[in-house]
Amino acid sequence: MSESRPESNRAVDSLVDAVRGLVNEGVNRRVVVRDSKDDVVLEVPVALGLVAALAAPVVTTIGVGAALVGKCGIKLEDRRHPGGQSAATVDTDQV
Repeated sequence: MSESRPESNRAVDSLVDAVRGLVNEGVNRRVVVRDSKDDVVLEVPVALGLVAALAAPVVTTIGVGAALVGKCGIKLEDRRHPGGQSAATVDTDQV
């Protein structure tokens, strides 16, 4: 006996798969803050950074401002491809 799943179940499964993919992307990509000597000051998963930005936007804004004033660079790196190019970079020389 072969039963086909209702369309609503497939839609829910599709949504769950999409959320899992986004969480996986957020865990594999990291925000890295480096000082002028290229030492890592802060390294957090993007998912955690987004939660912090939503939970405390004022503190996040102050932290980013302090990093830029303090001559730090902010990079978005993909941990699945070590040594590869950064997805995004913000250097204080450019700002």
